[in-house]
Amino acid sequence: MSDFQPPAPELCTVVFDLDGLMFNTEDLYQHVGREVLARRGKEFTDELLDQMMGRKSTVALQIMIDWYDLDITVPDLAAESAEVMIGLLPDRLAPLPGLLALLDALEAAQIPKAIATSSPRDFVVRVLDQFQMQTRFEHVLTAEDITQGKPAPDVYLLAAKSLGHAPRQTMVLEDSQIGCQAAVAAETFAVAVPSGRSLQHKFDGVEFIAHSLEDSRIYAALNLSPPNAC
Repeated sequence: MSDFQPPAPELCTVVFDLDGLMFNTEDLYQHVGREVLARRGKEFTDELLDQMMGRKSTVALQIMIDWYDLDITVPDLAAESAEVMIGLLPDRLAPLPGLLALLDALEAAQIPKAIATSSPRDFVVRVLDQFQMQTRFEHVLTAEDITQGKPAPDVYLLAAKSLGHAPRQTMVLEDSQIGCQAAVAAETFAVAVPSGRSLQHKFDGVEFIAHSLEDSRIYAALNLSPPNAC
């Protein structure tokens, strides 16, 4: 058993990032990035991915354009990228390990939850609707709800306010360095859940680094029974 003790004050709400935390969309974004850059004879490198990950899509796409001095506007690159992504979602989109069990446990304990993502609303709705998941969250905050995207704390401050609790009473689950910077800056109970490329990121200031959404420390901090408990 873990000797991790729940923090004070008691955690009352949970806020989820979307991409790379709830779903495998970071893998799909990388496929899209490789495709649109390959059409131009360019490579989607790990270094470029690190700069883009966790940011609002318009900012991330501008970084890609600037990185290679591409002759295309952000709206046009966004449209091209969306066309590639939409083709991937029906067969390749999947929830990440532990997501469904954690949602079930939070609902059984009547702990409110929200999503706070840098992705645009139309994409978020498409992803959630594929798994009939939108109604499972009290609030879904997207790029359109804020002016300053991650690593600014705005979206997590807004999420805590929307859920009616102080940031310090709010657990934030994030996979990226930039996302965790936002959660830490908002003074939430920030938990890093990295995977793939983000395993190489730095997570200064987080409460702990979880191995997945199945990590028993997440359950302990929320006073929940772990999914394998009898």
